[in-house]
Amino acid sequence: MTAHPRLSLNQATIKYAPFDEALRLTRAGGYESIGLWREPVAAVGLDEAARRLADSGLRVSSLCRGGFFTLPEGAERRTAIDENRRAIEETATLAAAGAPGSAAVLVLVAGGIPAGSTDLVGARERVGDALAELAPDAAAAGVTLAIEALHPMYASDRAVVSTLGQALDLAEPFDAAAVGVVVDTFHVWWDPAVFDQIARAGASGRIASYQVCDWATPLPADVLLARHYPGDGVIDFTAFTRAVEAAEYAGDIEVEIFNQAIWDAAWPEVVERTASSFDRVVAPHLSARVGA
Repeated sequence: MTAHPRLSLNQATIKYAPFDEALRLTRAGGYESIGLWREPVAAVGLDEAARRLADSGLRVSSLCRGGFFTLPEGAERRTAIDENRRAIEETATLAAAGAPGSAAVLVLVAGGIPAGSTDLVGARERVGDALAELAPDAAAAGVTLAIEALHPMYASDRAVVSTLGQALDLAEPFDAAAVGVVVDTFHVWWDPAVFDQIARAGASGRIASYQVCDWATPLPADVLLARHYPGDGVIDFTAFTRAVEAAEYAGDIEVEIFNQAIWDAAWPEVVERTASSFDRVVAPHLSARVGA
């Protein structure tokens, strides 16, 4: 089995697979790249995870996740900032261990509105303050902080950054090598300004990751688990992929799915279905090679 050379399996898609099994399944599925999560890495230890990643021959396309720094100043915010510094170090270590073409990209989920507050604007401003603290550390480590805009239904509890335009506004005070953005189809497909914002991101070299999965209704009770295989919903992957290609993003493309039924399915089946869905609706609009 051979997957498209730019396809990366985000580890969340096979959430319950242990770290070693995720690497094995990804390689056995013909993939060249994997998107890692901090929790499975921590379960085996960073140094051991880096060694096993190196042995797998896989590239790493990103590490999820940092962020969650919308709290007001105080001990909890300091803890969050320090945790993001550790995540930057982990990203650099794993990217160095991955195969050539690995990306030192740390995906950031901003965080929601702090408990007891209704100050959405202030929470978003504190994201910018956190980036100002962390960007020098990221630059020194050769890591890109990738701000991920999440669908507005997550604004209260997960991410006060809801549009690609907002993410770019936060990123633009900093060097593009240190702070970029994620284009995730699930989160931004609805935005009437999204294609202009993808072009804007491309013009400033800020697309650090392109993630694809689909949106279909009805949404489950837990809206976090609403993602589907590409092609199983309403998202126009032709338009999105052509826009990201025109913006000159040439890196790996992750399929990241949170869906209980998919998590409960046999892992080899999920790996194969992910690749076949990508081949059908995303791959026809791509250049063939990473960096092409």
